[in-house]
Amino acid sequence: METVKLQKRSSMSTMLDAKIVLPAIKAAFVKLDPRLMIKNPVMFVVEIVAALTTVIFLRDVVTGGANLGFTFQIILWLWFTVLFANFAEAVAEGRGKAQADSLRKTRTESQAKLLTGTSPADHTYRLVAGTSLKVGDIVLVEAGDTIPSDGEVIEGVASVNEAAITGESAPVIRESGGDRSAVTGGTQVLSDWIRVRITAAQGSTFIDRMIKLVEGAERQKTPNEIALNILLAGLTIIFVFATVTIPSYAAYAGGSISVVVLVALFVTLIPTTIGALLSAIGIAGMDRLMRRNIMATSGRAVEAAGDVTTLLLDKTGTITVGDRQASAFIPAQGVSEDEIAYGALLSSLADETPEGRSIVEFATTTMGVGPIPESEYRNAEFIPFSAETRMSGVQRTPDHCIVKGAASEIL
Repeated sequence: METVKLQKRSSMSTMLDAKIVLPAIKAAFVKLDPRLMIKNPVMFVVEIVAALTTVIFLRDVVTGGANLGFTFQIILWLWFTVLFANFAEAVAEGRGKAQADSLRKTRTESQAKLLTGTSPADHTYRLVAGTSLKVGDIVLVEAGDTIPSDGEVIEGVASVNEAAITGESAPVIRESGGDRSAVTGGTQVLSDWIRVRITAAQGSTFIDRMIKLVEGAERQKTPNEIALNILLAGLTIIFVFATVTIPSYAAYAGGSISVVVLVALFVTLIPTTIGALLSAIGIAGMDRLMRRNIMATSGRAVEAAGDVTTLLLDKTGTITVGDRQASAFIPAQGVSEDEIAYGALLSSLADETPEGRSIVEFATTTMGVGPIPESEYRNAEFIPFSAETRMSGVQRTPDHCIVKGAASEIL
């Protein structure tokens, strides 16, 4: 089964980005190499007849032949057709390379805090490149840091945002021991700290596998595209024989037909447009998915997406942007909206997670709560959110505190 992955970024560069188009223009000329063109039989034939017509035109220029303007016009259209087909193919390939380069940049720019202490209590570290980590290295990952590579937690407990990998907006708890100790490179620690033992060698991490997946999906022809290519090649052969027999009929009738006219007729007869636009059709389908924030990993997935009428989603992360934001305060019976907004704001002041910050922003900007008088928290004890307590709040007096978080922890 082919996969279609949802892209979690709110904005995305279009297929016709300058970083893709400009290299594609150069590649369109590089692809004129017959060894590359032969992969597309229809366009290979068009290139041959374009080269033949160019030679005839140069001969006529030297010998003073007639109808030079007509011949020159045919040459322009033929070479434009070939170059456009190559350009479309290059843009399709550039799309996959751009996605792979983006993932590769994320991997190469990550920094790791490699622990150098000999005892578990020693958190002395030195900064190293994430790509230099080896299996068995132990790194320290603190709140706000990105986990540099795949590994397992050997000490500590932390709240980890895995939206970049899974798309799930809710952070998960990762701790040593049990089945919640595995962490993935590229995810971010939101609270507390953990010590991670690297378990994946460079080249076999999750991000590396994603890069290989994207690069392998650059321009793999789909079954429908392969079948269509076979049909087009068969039609081209038929029209080659049909065109070659025309001069003999013309000679039998006492007339003659120039090679340039035969070339123009031949290119008109063969399915040149379809052969040239096969890649462009793939680009259009890919761009249509990307405008809907969907990243397809192969051309087959694009074809499958065109046949989809019902979509079943297995988790909330598939339909979110990977960043949870407060949008409403729903009070219980007997509680006003102002009261719950005020309580949510107080209980979130010590919560430095994205959810906590979004609650503070929503309460102060949308609900208009604040500023909070200093007397409200001058002698109060704030409870910061952590992966162990799974709650945050403020202890105003020994008998009065305002907290939010997991119901089991609060009880």
